[in-house]
Amino acid sequence: MTHGTKETPPPHRPWAETKALGFVRGLGKFSAFSLDAFLAMLRPPFAGREFLEQCWFIIRVSMMPTLLLVIPFVVLATFTFNVLLVEFGAADLSGTGTALAAVNQIGPFVTVLVVAGSGAAAMCADLGARTIRDELDALRVMGVDPMRALVAPRVLAATLVALMLSSLVTLMGLTGGFLFAVFFQHVTPGAFAASLTLITGVSDVLVSMVKATSFGLIAGLIGCYQGTHVGGGPAAVGNAVNETVVYSFTLLFIVNAVLTAVGFEVTK
Repeated sequence: MTHGTKETPPPHRPWAETKALGFVRGLGKFSAFSLDAFLAMLRPPFAGREFLEQCWFIIRVSMMPTLLLVIPFVVLATFTFNVLLVEFGAADLSGTGTALAAVNQIGPFVTVLVVAGSGAAAMCADLGARTIRDELDALRVMGVDPMRALVAPRVLAATLVALMLSSLVTLMGLTGGFLFAVFFQHVTPGAFAASLTLITGVSDVLVSMVKATSFGLIAGLIGCYQGTHVGGGPAAVGNAVNETVVYSFTLLFIVNAVLTAVGFEVTK
């Protein structure tokens, strides 16, 4: 009578090592997903109708919150900067701080906060609902690539809308800063306008556009990745939406710091 050999249990790993391995696996899956999304954008045919629908959807849910959020941010920056300038007797340079804040930081950053918090979260919820209903598997059975039909249009839509909204937000921020400085802090309109381009130039605008495009691309990729990798029921979709917002904000803070440092080195 032969006795079966017992299987050796897997070695016990510490909690920190398990978390580190999970992070590395997740990073690898996200990198592979991002590469597949980029390749899907280049392979015809392109889902043009889905792209336009997603652009309009993100604009519809992001436009008003973005415009309402940027004015307080710019007003706060303008107020703080102008108080310091008044103490130094240099209130004529109030436009400099407004342009620097609106173009370099507030424009792209406020835009992507709203795009990540509303647009990317909505894309994650939509794709997550499709995933738990096995719609993505059904598309694969029918010979339709979900990356090309669903993911690529959404990522491109988030990228384009973030760039467009950033330009509009920058303009609204400059306008709000001008009105606040002139009517509430009694700065001369001519002096405000003359000091706008004292530090901020075309290179800063280009860096701001690059930042907004990068932010929108990252937010779109994270939202689509979380939505297509949902496991479980409706509760898992809710968790994926929350993780999308948290991961997007965390990664965007890091990317913003890197791009800001590179931008100042390029434009100085």
